[in-house]
Amino acid sequence: MSDFDLVVTGRVVLADHVIDDGYVAVRGGLVERVGSGPAPQAKERHDFGEAYVLPGAIDAQTHSRSQKDQEDFIWSTRSAAAGGVTTIVDMPYDAGFLVCTGDRVRQKVAEAGPQSRVDFALYATINPEDGAKYIGDMVAAGAAAFKFSTFCTDPKRFPRIPPQTLHACFKAIAAHGLAAGVHNENDEMVRAAMAEVEASGIRDYRAHGLSRPPATETLAMAEVYELAADAGCSGHIVHCSVGRGYDLCAGYRAQGFDATIEACIHYLTLDEENDVARLGGKAKINPPIRPRREVEALWRHLAAGNVTVVSTDHVSWSEDRKTNPDMLKNSSGVPGLEVLYALLLKGLTERRLDVSFAARLLAANPARLFRIGHRKGALEVGRDADIVVMAHRPHRYDPAASGHNFVSWSPYAGIELPYRPVATFLRGAMVFDGTRVLAEPGNGHFIHPVLAQPAEYKVAS
Repeated sequence: MSDFDLVVTGRVVLADHVIDDGYVAVRGGLVERVGSGPAPQAKERHDFGEAYVLPGAIDAQTHSRSQKDQEDFIWSTRSAAAGGVTTIVDMPYDAGFLVCTGDRVRQKVAEAGPQSRVDFALYATINPEDGAKYIGDMVAAGAAAFKFSTFCTDPKRFPRIPPQTLHACFKAIAAHGLAAGVHNENDEMVRAAMAEVEASGIRDYRAHGLSRPPATETLAMAEVYELAADAGCSGHIVHCSVGRGYDLCAGYRAQGFDATIEACIHYLTLDEENDVARLGGKAKINPPIRPRREVEALWRHLAAGNVTVVSTDHVSWSEDRKTNPDMLKNSSGVPGLEVLYALLLKGLTERRLDVSFAARLLAANPARLFRIGHRKGALEVGRDADIVVMAHRPHRYDPAASGHNFVSWSPYAGIELPYRPVATFLRGAMVFDGTRVLAEPGNGHFIHPVLAQPAEYKVAS
């Protein structure tokens, strides 16, 4: 056949090994060949030497619209492209617009499409009063997974779903072969702990961790996994900050259940005694960032294969919502799309763990979780040619310097990062050249899942 459209060379990172003298050849936006040695001819060629050539990340948890008139998909997907994230999976808790019916899924797709610079998939959820009523229609509209919460952050925007309703929804979701993701905090126990903190008078950085002790997470997780197991549903915990939670997930997996679990990058990077103490509200996240001993416990679980996915839980709150001296009055969540890959590679490098973990945790496993592995998640023949090139270029992260973030603050500001993205390709086209985001709004595609029986989507470690 004629020359390829694109060839990228470097140290090609697959889910199970690295090809040191490797190349990826692309035709028609798809990976057509992956190999080693002399690369074939192509209309466009990029040689990256010793840099890592990795699959584009699928960020399993973004909140592009949590604050009205703030970030939106124009900026979240710009940050994504600059960070090597080629697909974002956006959460359904938009300000003033709970994505809880098929029509609302379709409306969000129609609005996000013209804004998105990279590809996107969508979580959907329910209004507690509707129960499982609209799940089938949301599946038909293209929802890639469903998100629920065992804690009531807001009765309208982010409601608590009681266990009997969760169980009914899990049964409905199981019929379509999709996964149910859950925000894991026990409502009653958190509220009791918050009342104790209020009575104590503690208002500094310590207040948030005290208001959400570790057992509030694991208690909720046990409930979720049991309900999912009984309903025959793929049960996913969307973030876990404590090692004990990964023990629970591993136990359910050992019993044959499709239980999965997510470690947000902040839980692998930041700790309470140093970072939360220094940053205050800018490090407030639900569940909280824990002491360093829990950070290291999570890394041990990651090395053991007990972490399914690493994500950002990205949200770009305005700075005034993150700087209240009263810790509990700040909004929860932080931006992270621009540094997801760089932070994970930093941790892997420091712990001498194989770089293939990144290909699994940021691409292969999320693709399986959201049932989009027919297109995404790997540098394999027939998949979309979504590629990020990470070069060894040590630098201190400055979120304001690149111009690719809606906000100029970040809890990761000042962290020394050994690697940085020098190129991002989406479906074989360069969308980031190491300095500039080249993709315009409207470049991204809405990604539909492929529906199948749950057993076909067991996520590998």
